[in-house]
Amino acid sequence: MLRFAHYNSQTHLRKLVFSSSNIGLLHMGSKLFLKPATPSSPLSSRRHLYNSCKCLVPTFCSKPISKIRPYFLKTNGFTSNATVPAPVHGGDSEVKNFRKLEILRRKLEELGIEMDTFTPGQHNHLQCPMVSFITCYSVACQLYRSLASAGSGASWTCFRAKCGWSGGTRPFAGRNSTYESSIQDNKVKQKREITVESLKLEPLCSELIGYFAERLISAETLQRNRVMQKSYGSQIMIAFTYWRNGVLTSCKYRDSNKKFLQERDTEKIFYGLDDIKEADDVIIVEGEIDKLAMEEAGFRTCVSVPDGAPPKVSSKELPSEEKASRIILATDGDPPGQALAEEIARRIGRERCWRVKWPKKNKEEYCKDANENNSQKNNEVTFVAFFLGITVSLYVKICSGSHVLGPNALREAIENAELYPIRGLFNFRDYFNEIDDYYNRTLGYECGVSTGWRALNELYKVMPGELTIITGVPNSGKSEWIDALLCNLNSSVGWKFALCSMENRVREHARKLLEKHIKKPFFDARYGGSVERMSVEELEEGKRWLNDTFYLIRCEDDKLPSVNWVLDLAKAAVLRHGVRGLVIDPYNELDHQRPISMTETEYVSQMLTLVKRFAQHHACHVWFVAHPRQLHNWVGAPPNLYDISGSAHFINKCDNGIVIHRNRDPEAGPVDQVQVCVRKVRNKVVGTIGDAALSYNRVTGEFMDID
Repeated sequence: MLRFAHYNSQTHLRKLVFSSSNIGLLHMGSKLFLKPATPSSPLSSRRHLYNSCKCLVPTFCSKPISKIRPYFLKTNGFTSNATVPAPVHGGDSEVKNFRKLEILRRKLEELGIEMDTFTPGQHNHLQCPMVSFITCYSVACQLYRSLASAGSGASWTCFRAKCGWSGGTRPFAGRNSTYESSIQDNKVKQKREITVESLKLEPLCSELIGYFAERLISAETLQRNRVMQKSYGSQIMIAFTYWRNGVLTSCKYRDSNKKFLQERDTEKIFYGLDDIKEADDVIIVEGEIDKLAMEEAGFRTCVSVPDGAPPKVSSKELPSEEKASRIILATDGDPPGQALAEEIARRIGRERCWRVKWPKKNKEEYCKDANENNSQKNNEVTFVAFFLGITVSLYVKICSGSHVLGPNALREAIENAELYPIRGLFNFRDYFNEIDDYYNRTLGYECGVSTGWRALNELYKVMPGELTIITGVPNSGKSEWIDALLCNLNSSVGWKFALCSMENRVREHARKLLEKHIKKPFFDARYGGSVERMSVEELEEGKRWLNDTFYLIRCEDDKLPSVNWVLDLAKAAVLRHGVRGLVIDPYNELDHQRPISMTETEYVSQMLTLVKRFAQHHACHVWFVAHPRQLHNWVGAPPNLYDISGSAHFINKCDNGIVIHRNRDPEAGPVDQVQVCVRKVRNKVVGTIGDAALSYNRVTGEFMDID
């Protein structure tokens, strides 16, 4: 963003405009001042993304401008809506200000900041001149400038966090000007031109050829890859030359201490870059020697990264280059090598990458890379031996105990490269063990858990990791039936449950559960009839059972709980207490604040997706109670799942859909009969669609099969 400060004067306001001519014409009254155009700077030819800028010179109008808001021209693709007074023309002071304006404009052009309009006090949105860097796209700079005093100047800031380029200057730079440093930062660093002669490189001596031969790298491979040596004082270093299109681009050295040096101010490219032209399959390794070892195994389309492995994977997002269709990552097996593989895969696209799994060098350890020896200590001894003047024969004898990964084993490792894993994308073989356990029924509950009612078991069983939606008209016994089902499951398989029941007080919910468990009324009241009330001892035993079986999710303040809040607490209950079931009763007691732009259907879909993911990830069955919408002209028949208030996604998203309905007409049948209507079963292993009738015991709250 660019902004020019303005100033006020007692005389008339004048508008500052620009002419596209190369000659500036300053019109003051009846006088004409001719000013030659400023030659363009080396950086002034840079053009921004949105439009082409020209070298512009301002002229002052002789007539007062209108009080109507002026129309500002577009600046590099953006328009400013600010209403800014133009500078006042005032004789010699105006000429001085004009000179400052020209000096300031030239300085900004040298920095790459060019504008079609140059109005004081105006905010301008521009393309950042650092756009050559890939992290600085679609940025804005802000430029402040004042023409009111001798201290007028400009400042700029790129608001993109990855760039942050900023600075300021004045026509006559002072202590606070960053103009000189900005010019230096804006210049492109020149790469050195090097040759074999300028680097004083020499062919490999016989001792170094023997060193590579011990690693099963032939002299022909060394010659083809132009591996050379360089004398540095009394020491000789191996020189790995980097070439592009037959031109020497860089050179990397390795000394006797396995330290690497690289020529400064040279371009960093892959080692062996010319070998992968027009290649469909490319192998990427971590070191130059690994690249040579790959060639010995018959894989010439191989390159090595210039700087080895990074300590960790970068977080920067970079575009991938569409070149080779298959990239084989043969980096080292240590953590830095794995980080390098992940970084390369991230940059070029994981879908094009394969990963090499190195073979074992003994019973416990795997080879580290393409040219690893069994003894790292022997590697260091052999390399140092050459620099101590030991003969090749003695050198071979010292290394006779070391083991090198041979070409055949290396070729087999490359040919057996596996697809690079992509997060969220799997193959069925990743689940073969689980499928076998499912077939052999060793996982547990493969065909669901019995509900405890014979009439219902053929229609519905409880499967871990599924979502069951329960609905029914008010006072049909939905919550009572779920409580009875939980008691049956705890009695048969010992499951524990998390209860988020907002319609019940804790004490009343405890009473209902205790009556179902002990099979006696809680009170000596009318609803119990002549049945004896539960004793104190039975109450104490029941309280221990409640405490061991159920965990309550409750919002104790006056706020409504959200689905995310409930699922977070349910997750804690699963991890801490081994809960296998969650009850959310009912849907309309939750907080359903949604964005204005989101419909209720979209909200319900996202909410149920969260619930299903929780159930699947934690192998926890979820029962979700949702009331039907208001039914007009209801005649007493059970509703269906599409009658649920909110969205049809309740039936679309759930694994099982059940309607609880009871008879209210004595003439139609017993009023204690409850109809369990199974309206959806996604998994045919656990049930099917149908109706089951149960008898409700009002005294104890039990549901029983009808004989």
